[in-house]
Amino acid sequence: MSSAYQAARQQAAFVERSGRGRLLVSGRDRASYLQGLLTNDTVALKAGEGCYAAYLTPQGRMISDLWVYELGDVILLSVPGDVKDTVLAKLDQFIFSEDVQLGDVTETFGQIAVVGPDAARVVDALLDDGPAARLAALAEHGNIRGSIARHSAIVTRITDAGEPGFDIYVERDGIPSLKAHLAEVNVVELDPQTAEVLRVEAGVPEFHHDMDEETIPLEAGIEDRAISQTKGCYVGQEVIIRVLHRGHGRVARKLVGLTLDGDAVPARGSIVRSDQKDIGEITSSVRSIALDRPIALAYLQRDFLAPGTAVSVAGAHAVVTQPPFLP
Repeated sequence: MSSAYQAARQQAAFVERSGRGRLLVSGRDRASYLQGLLTNDTVALKAGEGCYAAYLTPQGRMISDLWVYELGDVILLSVPGDVKDTVLAKLDQFIFSEDVQLGDVTETFGQIAVVGPDAARVVDALLDDGPAARLAALAEHGNIRGSIARHSAIVTRITDAGEPGFDIYVERDGIPSLKAHLAEVNVVELDPQTAEVLRVEAGVPEFHHDMDEETIPLEAGIEDRAISQTKGCYVGQEVIIRVLHRGHGRVARKLVGLTLDGDAVPARGSIVRSDQKDIGEITSSVRSIALDRPIALAYLQRDFLAPGTAVSVAGAHAVVTQPPFLP
């Protein structure tokens, strides 16, 4: 077991996430404006709260997934870096008479995630002021503002890194000192490969790996986290409602986990078969460090989704597994 993986699972580790996009939405109408565009309930958010959401086309396909944080005077959006410009441009198109301003702060702030059982204690100690142990009680998507080494910082509670922890947003020139502080308290950095293992073991889908512009959120299984069933209208809602209520939530394909025999990790795009019939495709795959075997995320046709269903990938036996792969 690698030392970085062990640290993330048993103590704390950090991973660089500055490649993500960071947008600010300001103005008194910011929450109601986003309410009509995103799938989750942004109007319900109070200062210090947040949510996970999707931004859809009128056809119900994903433009992006995103994390929404109400900071009290502005809303911070964290989005995949490769769709940041697209999201910003599309959001800008829908501002008419609302009191809403958009800003791109991707280059202003860096972003580092600290994950693991000791993450709350580690990040609490980094903050320059405020009561100790306050982060341990922070709900998922909860957020606070403060400073770290005299640099303005925002801390948000996260689970999408595979191991629960916190994203720290800090001014770019504060990133080196933040990393130095983490090193001083023996918090190791996760390499990208180990970070990917954590994500896949947790079954967390990633945009442009396990979801893309052709994906309906229900296919990726993110509806319970990303879609409010009680809010008002939003772009793409008709398609979602039609599938949920008329189609009883059934979609033609769905993202599932696969546990594979053997040692070979299948490549992304590998075909999944049942009785020589093509039934799906691998989207993410790793060798699980905890399970000591290959695991994958894959889209399968709806008749093959039940956990325990036997399939094959490149000749290797595999079993459909409900993520997360670890208890």
